[in-house]
Amino acid sequence: MKYAFETIAVGIGAFLALLGVAFAKDDLFAAHMWVLFFVLLAGTVLLMRRINFAAPATQTADDQSGYLDGVVRYGVIATTIWGIVGFLVGVIVALQLAYPDLNIEPWFNFGRMRPLHTSAVVFAFGGNALIATSFYVVQRTCRARLFGGDLAWFVFWGYQLFIVMAATGYLLGITQSREYAEPEWYVDLWLTIVWVAYLVTFMGTLLKRKEPHIYVANWFYLAFIITIAMLHVVNNLAVPVSFLGSKSYSAFAGVQDALTQWWYGHNAVGFFLTAGFLGMMYYFIPKQANRPVYSYRLSIIHFWSLIFLYIWAGPHHLHYTALPDWAQTLGMVFSIMLWMPSWGGMINGLMTLSGAWDKIRTDPIIRMMVIAVAFYGMSTFEGPMMSIKAVNSLSHYTDWTIGHVHSGALGWVGMITFGAIYYLTPRLWNRPRLYSMRLVNWHFWLATLGIVVYAAVLWVAGIQQGLMWREYNDQGFLVYSFAESVAAMYPYYVLRAIGGMMYLAGGIIMGWNVLMTIRGHERNEAPIPGVAPVMQPAE
Repeated sequence: MKYAFETIAVGIGAFLALLGVAFAKDDLFAAHMWVLFFVLLAGTVLLMRRINFAAPATQTADDQSGYLDGVVRYGVIATTIWGIVGFLVGVIVALQLAYPDLNIEPWFNFGRMRPLHTSAVVFAFGGNALIATSFYVVQRTCRARLFGGDLAWFVFWGYQLFIVMAATGYLLGITQSREYAEPEWYVDLWLTIVWVAYLVTFMGTLLKRKEPHIYVANWFYLAFIITIAMLHVVNNLAVPVSFLGSKSYSAFAGVQDALTQWWYGHNAVGFFLTAGFLGMMYYFIPKQANRPVYSYRLSIIHFWSLIFLYIWAGPHHLHYTALPDWAQTLGMVFSIMLWMPSWGGMINGLMTLSGAWDKIRTDPIIRMMVIAVAFYGMSTFEGPMMSIKAVNSLSHYTDWTIGHVHSGALGWVGMITFGAIYYLTPRLWNRPRLYSMRLVNWHFWLATLGIVVYAAVLWVAGIQQGLMWREYNDQGFLVYSFAESVAAMYPYYVLRAIGGMMYLAGGIIMGWNVLMTIRGHERNEAPIPGVAPVMQPAE
């Protein structure tokens, strides 16, 4: 009886959520349990509509290829939707900085919308992209179906539930109130269960592989999965006040808490937003370019040096704080050392196009992937530079840091994900091509110009902030008040919002292109100029 077990499990979850409402120790916990109840109730209703008492078919669409691609299809759709949502919330919070009247109390103020935006882009958009592409890549490179049967579906739907609970928790004000405003303990516990299932699925597929060699992309994916599990568990160690309450106390305090936070924060960048997406780079660029990886030996050196060095770099976020000076210096030194393996990976990605450089002119998907690698190289140079204490004294706490983060997130993470989505969509739905390559071209230019406007504006804004904060007059008093430095940011914040709107517009275009491709439409359009060579008259 297909879907019967899943329906019962989700129904039990809805009942337990209702019990949580009835016996809640505080109003916030009760409100969050209502959210969980209605989400699981909707899931129960949908599953009941799909219950089938007939004997299962001997062969499903997925089985024709031998791979479990249904979950990858859902992952591509979820990545696209969550990306648009995350970009939209980002534009809203950018406008809130420029126009404070847009802060709507209590649920939609900047303090609650900012962590919602961060988590939507990093964990909802980026996380779904990593889960979907890792499931696709590990099956193809191992020549084996995903391990665990329907366990992959549990990972997908369990992760969507985590996203919904975390997002609603941010808006309700249910967080640990720390640097990253992490969700409360019960949401963290659920993510831990889902992540262990993800590790079992991925590792099990590697163990039952038919290909003796483990391709380098799988090394990066595996490092990302294992390290994020460790980071999540240690950073979120907490003692709940009560079993049916939303409040908990962190296991860390003071400078130890700060160090744990930035050990988690920087390695979330290093392993979630770097190592995982490098796995994407090492698979999709060679496939789209139809060329082998430039140097497989360099990719292995890239992997091991990056994995070893990144884990030590977190303290560079705590220069000039109560953290011991030796720890600050350690973080700075390892951050500077990271520049070398990072650029080794960038060179490897770019040189994979050797013999196929003409594809940059003719293929907007390759162009997207190449610009992603270029932004990866730029961000991994800027990051070590900003970790140097003398530079950090000017840049820290300013919008220069925000510009740096977004050049990496929008340029590297966003662009390589867009390229992967465009690669996967026609193949997963058995379409001859994308609905429109011209729309891919529009997306590329909107996204690229949006990133350039966003990042360049915040670089200038951040340097101006830093200089205003350290400007003293002849008597030794500060020349500018903090309020004056905030007022001076207004034109930069407006331009920042415009850059974000351009990036959002590109994401919406991608959503339309993906939707029309899934529905089987093909747009009649003239070829992109430069794609076809112009015929020359005979002489």
